[in-house]
Amino acid sequence: MAAREEGNDYQRLTKKDCSTLCSHVVSHRRLEAMDDNIQSVHIISDTLKRKILEREKQTDMNTGISDKGSNMGFTAAVENSDEETVEIDTPLSRDQTKETGSKIIEVETENDKDLRNYDEACDRVKDFYREQHEKQTVAYNLMARVTFKTKVRARLTIWDALIKLNELIDESDPDTEMSQIDHSLQTAEAIRRNGKPRWMQLTGLIHDLGKLLYFFDAQGQWDVVGDTFPVGCRFDHRIIYPNTFEANPDSDHPVYSTEFGIYSKGCGLDNVMLSWGHDEYMYHIAKRQSKLPLEALAMIRYHSFYPWHKEGAYYDLMNENDKKMLKAVQEFNPYDLYSKMDELCDVEKLAPYYKELIDEYFPSKVIDF
Repeated sequence: MAAREEGNDYQRLTKKDCSTLCSHVVSHRRLEAMDDNIQSVHIISDTLKRKILEREKQTDMNTGISDKGSNMGFTAAVENSDEETVEIDTPLSRDQTKETGSKIIEVETENDKDLRNYDEACDRVKDFYREQHEKQTVAYNLMARVTFKTKVRARLTIWDALIKLNELIDESDPDTEMSQIDHSLQTAEAIRRNGKPRWMQLTGLIHDLGKLLYFFDAQGQWDVVGDTFPVGCRFDHRIIYPNTFEANPDSDHPVYSTEFGIYSKGCGLDNVMLSWGHDEYMYHIAKRQSKLPLEALAMIRYHSFYPWHKEGAYYDLMNENDKKMLKAVQEFNPYDLYSKMDELCDVEKLAPYYKELIDEYFPSKVIDF
């Protein structure tokens, strides 16, 4: 009976919001493409940093000046031999030469395909962040949280939510090489193969489930995907494309533009309002309706908080508990970025295992989304 009521609830909702959902389904291909573009930026960034550090250890050359070329690049932080953090503007040439400290490091991407993907993604990603950075204000984030807390969009089991999200993606883009459930299962299976605890396997499965937000309250791509960052205090220069915050009205607000803004040093990230998107949405759902440990909640909430867990920004806002959570998020990040494989998972074969896992940590089974 519960399953029948659950299905009817969702059916009524989809009929009520039919025109909105249809519009979202048509445009969901763009959302997934943008999310892939964003992830490719982080993958290439990681590759470049690793290559720089490897070559720095192996190469001892005289100081010189590199030819940065004319292509648009992105800012990556690396550590030189004196353990000083430096920023480098990484161009998109096949062989890239960078000056770090007193050494010149030649950098190559892993393969041409990665480079092409990043090259194609770069302008789109920058346009995306220009819009996101303009519109993610304190006022919008307060409104988004009020909207989240004052209504239930659908009542579904976690597994049915994954299937529903998967169906919507398939309808919008039949040529997609990897659907959402494939990525979710591959992430979970990679964690499982490495012998990580059951709660972490489940976290891998559901970490992107908040993308359901796109079919409910989202105003576009900018409040669903993308790197997250605190609002209500100064925007850190280690956020990707920091100059695009100039159009955000909070950037010259007398309080929000100060170092700590509405927060205080050491207040703890639990008390910080991060830019609204699928991470925050799923975090609040899991926090209220699951038995997942704090580490799992941190992995869900912070997996897109790259300025923090990759670039070292906003450490002054952390408390002692955040230091523990940072290690958990950094442990999770490679599974999110690098678990995609050409070979897809057998959904039917894996379903019983993960349904049992879901029931273990979501005992109420039917979840308010």
